Amino acid sequence: MENQKQDLEWFESWFNTIYYHILYQNRNEKEAELFVENLVSKLDIKPKNNVLDLACGKGRHSVILNKLGLNVTGVDLSSNSISKAKKSENETLKFFVHDMREVIPNMHFDFIFNLFTSFGYFDHHEDNLKVLKSIHEMLSPGGKLIIDFFNLQRVISEMKPQELKSIEGIDFHISKKFDGKHIYKTIEFEAEGKNHSYTEKVQGLSEADFKKLLIQADFELVDVFGDFYLNPFDAELSDRIILVASKKA
Repeated sequence: MENQKQDLEWFESWFNTIYYHILYQNRNEKEAELFVENLVSKLDIKPKNNVLDLACGKGRHSVILNKLGLNVTGVDLSSNSISKAKKSENETLKFFVHDMREVIPNMHFDFIFNLFTSFGYFDHHEDNLKVLKSIHEMLSPGGKLIIDFFNLQRVISEMKPQELKSIEGIDFHISKKFDGKHIYKTIEFEAEGKNHSYTEKVQGLSEADFKKLLIQADFELVDVFGDFYLNPFDAELSDRIILVASKKA
């Protein structure tokens, strides 16, 4: 069976495969567009503001932000995703490979977006803090960070231990579990005559966890929303937890 390479972190190997993009190809683009438009309106983001889409994947949110008149930089650790994103580049939309734990030299942003559960991939609390401190350093004075993450309590209550998804002739056998610290999602399938197995591992972060991390990284929490329509967050009912934090001087 072909597994994740041991010398790579899970997201480095899995996100770079064609099978990752096959499994997640049916993401709701209209929903993503509505979400971004709601954020830009709610946060009073102005045309020509400089924004960073941190862990941008193939750049779908970056493209929407750019169409709204913003100067956008999208970065992701997956070279495969960035190569696809680069097809959308223009004078005010650029993409490149970057580790979110590191500061991008000589670049500052008015807003930094971290969307669609692109946080908590690491094993250690220190890495989460390193991400947030790097973001803090890259934000201009008064700049804002937006984190969009799953609502842990809702995910645990509705978790399906086993699931089968058949896409483009591939049967993806998916199993999920929560061990008290991480949510594990194991994806097994056969393709091109080989058996494949990948495991996504994302930290189970609650509202309290995020608030603690933001304080440690010198952010001030401004708003907490519970869905893409920016309704108030409810720990039992909300699909998402969307945090808006402002950089402290």
